[in-house]
Amino acid sequence: MKFCLSVAALSFGSVAAFAPSAFTHNTMKAPASSSSLNMALPEGVTPIIIGVAADSGCGKSTFMRRLTNIFGGDVVGPLGGGFGAPGGWETNTLVSDLTTVICLDDYHLNDRNGRKVTGLTALNPLENNFDLMYEQVKALKEGKTVSKPIYNHVNGTLDTPETIEPTPIIIFEGLHPMHDDRVRDLLDFTLYLDISPDVKLNWKIQRDMEERGHSLESIMASIEARKPDFDAYIDPQKKLSDMIIEVLPTNLDKEDKKTLRVRCIQKEGVPDFAPCYLFDSGSTIEWTPSPEKLSSPAPGIKLMSGPEEYFGSKCQVVEMDGNFDNLQELVYIESALSNTKTKFYGELTQAMLALADAPGSNNGTGLMQTLAAFAIRDLYEKKSAQAAKAKKESTTAAAAA
Repeated sequence: MKFCLSVAALSFGSVAAFAPSAFTHNTMKAPASSSSLNMALPEGVTPIIIGVAADSGCGKSTFMRRLTNIFGGDVVGPLGGGFGAPGGWETNTLVSDLTTVICLDDYHLNDRNGRKVTGLTALNPLENNFDLMYEQVKALKEGKTVSKPIYNHVNGTLDTPETIEPTPIIIFEGLHPMHDDRVRDLLDFTLYLDISPDVKLNWKIQRDMEERGHSLESIMASIEARKPDFDAYIDPQKKLSDMIIEVLPTNLDKEDKKTLRVRCIQKEGVPDFAPCYLFDSGSTIEWTPSPEKLSSPAPGIKLMSGPEEYFGSKCQVVEMDGNFDNLQELVYIESALSNTKTKFYGELTQAMLALADAPGSNNGTGLMQTLAAFAIRDLYEKKSAQAAKAKKESTTAAAAA
């Protein structure tokens, strides 16, 4: 595995946009692809494989939207579940011009009724088909087409598989992308979406009560039932990550339950990756932006940057605590950041403005997700350039022989 990243969820009060909910199953013939886009893998291109690990309801879908937007995906398939074609087959797969996003829930070994029989949660590795996951990740990385299962989040069934064709970037998001050593070794880049228990509770209550009609009692019972398996099998994956984005309650006002503090923790010494920082690499910076240049509602806004250790690894951390009122003013923050992997001044702000209505666009969650997306783009371009160079050298050597 070349590079890992851990991202911690999205903004309070917007969970409905993140849920990996699927749509009602339709017994029509499954389509060959989740999109009508031209996604044929160019000859000689090896897909970049990315893993995104997170618990349920931690905000993977909005991150995927930011990522596909930065890669120029003007047309995007189902986001967190939907129909592969009008009136057609239900799918959890998201597709854009260069990317395919696959939900790891599709590799559940049993359906919902089957888990009731075993008494195990979906977080338990015994309830997931890692052999199939490994075989299909490996096949896609080799440029082969696979027939992937579909887990229906509405009724909990395992539906008829769908055909997935390889694209230049393939993202596997869900509970266990780094759990199996065989799968982990195939990943070029991994992300762990990590939120604090307090923030997770707020989001899950809002999502499951408002969108899914669950009672508060059932939500609390579900959280308690899942916690031991989450602690045992999901949470340890963040130790393997090279970038961690944590979402925590604000430190600016202890009574404030909505404002978020978001930390982007980036491991040093990662091939093809240089951590982002504020003002001066290696220095510890605490910065309160001028309110004349970055307006913010109470309790205000504060940024930090500096070196830390995370599970024994040296890291560079960038943190934003608080919200901002005017997204266009984010260019003031962008001017203070280095190694953002952008191609021109203002591209970070431009990318945020393109998804201004997306959850987290007025706080650190959107900022850190966008920085992570640029890091993935940079990694993809570097690996593509390396592969093209190697191919050219091989061709030259063969011609000379």
